[in-house]
Amino acid sequence: MPAITQKTTMVRKEDTKPDWFVIDADGQLVGRLATQIATVLMGKHKPDYTPHVESGDFVVVVNAKLVRFSGKPARHDWHPHFTTKFDFRTYERYSGYPGGRKVFTATQLLDKKPEMILHEAIRRMLPKNKLGAHMLKKLRLFNEADHDHQSQQPQPFPEHLLPKK
Repeated sequence: MPAITQKTTMVRKEDTKPDWFVIDADGQLVGRLATQIATVLMGKHKPDYTPHVESGDFVVVVNAKLVRFSGKPARHDWHPHFTTKFDFRTYERYSGYPGGRKVFTATQLLDKKPEMILHEAIRRMLPKNKLGAHMLKKLRLFNEADHDHQSQQPQPFPEHLLPKK
């Protein structure tokens, strides 16, 4: 009886060709959406995933300012999915100088840079090394419904990776 051999395939960066996906973030929960986007950026949705190789795809997110947190609905001037959790979620920035720590709530960030809420959630789910920084460059966030990546012909986000509402 001949021995059965199994081979493990290791993907090289030269062998990968990234795809482009587009997803509408309107009404999606921040954490659940960020988890699925981080999975695609890392390439874990592909059968030939290799942890030390950048095999992920590009992701274009439209309506990034309309993401929501769970919690009780609250009133906001222009955000239709505003909840009370926007007032409690905090984000930090540190300049490196003594007293240079700035703390923002999600409501303050929503008024100044609304796409940063989703950007920070995704960044924190990626590897904390140079490879993670390269993966984050494959993320494109847009606050409105239109984007400037039509020439890349992005496909709709895979149905099995969409977060449940």
